[in-house]
Amino acid sequence: MEMPIPNAAIMSKRDRVIARLAEVLPKDALISDEAERRAYECDALTAYRCLPLAVVLPESTEQVAAIMKICHAEGVPVVPRGSGTSLAGGALPTEDSIILGVARLRDVVEINYADRFIRVQSGITNLAVTGAVEGDGFFYAPDPSSQLACAIAGNIAMNSGGAHCLKYGVTTNNLLGVTLVTMAGEVIEIGGAHLDAAGYDLLGLICGSEGQLGIVTEATLRILPKPEGARPVLMGFDSNEVAGACVSDIIKAGVLPVAIEFMDRPCIRATEDFAKAGYPDCEALLIVEVEGSDAEIDEQLGLIKQIARRHNPVELRESQSDEESKKIWLGRKSAFGAMGQIADYMCLDGTIPVSSLPFVLKRIGEMSKEFGLGVANVFHAGDGNMHPLILYDANKPGDLELCEAFGAEILKLCVEVGGCLTGEHGVGIEKRDLMNVQFAPDDLDAQMAVKDVFDPQWLLNPAKVFPLEASATRRAA
Repeated sequence: MEMPIPNAAIMSKRDRVIARLAEVLPKDALISDEAERRAYECDALTAYRCLPLAVVLPESTEQVAAIMKICHAEGVPVVPRGSGTSLAGGALPTEDSIILGVARLRDVVEINYADRFIRVQSGITNLAVTGAVEGDGFFYAPDPSSQLACAIAGNIAMNSGGAHCLKYGVTTNNLLGVTLVTMAGEVIEIGGAHLDAAGYDLLGLICGSEGQLGIVTEATLRILPKPEGARPVLMGFDSNEVAGACVSDIIKAGVLPVAIEFMDRPCIRATEDFAKAGYPDCEALLIVEVEGSDAEIDEQLGLIKQIARRHNPVELRESQSDEESKKIWLGRKSAFGAMGQIADYMCLDGTIPVSSLPFVLKRIGEMSKEFGLGVANVFHAGDGNMHPLILYDANKPGDLELCEAFGAEILKLCVEVGGCLTGEHGVGIEKRDLMNVQFAPDDLDAQMAVKDVFDPQWLLNPAKVFPLEASATRRAA
């Protein structure tokens, strides 16, 4: 982390900034009490905590702009926060920063079924977007496991995906436009309801930028007609490597399921105890779902089951009802919560070529023994977006550091086999010092030059994404 500002300097500046913010915000939109600020000292990466200078909860784009103008003038860093579900420390504050939460920006602004889009404020939850249109036969495709709680703002910041991203893509593939407030308080519109905007692809730049370039207050999202039907099949295997090989063969066969999800034995056992989804007793489990008419589903699942049988599954079970399908997915959606009942864990997010799944799963198992820490694997196998959960004891001295070292080796392995550090969780603070494993100094400099344009003072979401050594000169300027 950056060097803290002396307390006296913080208090003097803090009083002035809070007084100015109080002039432009409703009383309940400004949190300065220490006990209330504690709720914002971390996100879902709870191993790291820092009390922010203050917290603001605006209710409109205009209020966000007013806040940004004050912070820009005062040189106060701003940390954007959606619902705080980031697993990479993306919303971790610094002690001299304010948290700008968008949780009160929850309105649906416009729904247009003819042109298949919805415009929403960015604090609305992912699942609430589908909830606004499903009664008319539409849905919003990206579906992170935290979709009940996570905000669209955070989805855009981290370019989130979900179980069904294999067919429908991640956030960037379903984002049409945003209203963005810059650090200087300027409100700009990027993209819109049309399919593609002229000029530079600034929307592609904003999506996945982790709050480094501006605050998204509204978003225009693509909505799709619900498929005619969907059906999952459950497959159990006697090893992680065999399950990985089955995934690779399904993809090579040219079949495009809507989802291929993977769980290993530790995760299966924890999830079964938690959700009682009826999962088989096996070393590795795949959930493969396809969509379409009954005839299309039967044809696709027929081919998928044929491929699976070549790998001698210990169980091959096709859902026979909507209730059974919901039960199958309940287990997968409950996985992270179920593991949290067993141990502290750090959830990684490396992405690899699908063909490398058998090798990488084998190496993770070997590294688990080398580091002496357990690992549970649950991830989006269809696009190689891995989520190894490294289990550790937060109360045992040295365990967190050992967990971090193990995690770094897994992420380096992902890059070595042709993958990348993150698929949907983002870099945050978790992976910032590994960025030079994937990117050369010139690559990092080009990325930081983009931030220079949007945020010359480097006040937005400080100490994130870029290695501190690489960004030191810019942050000090």
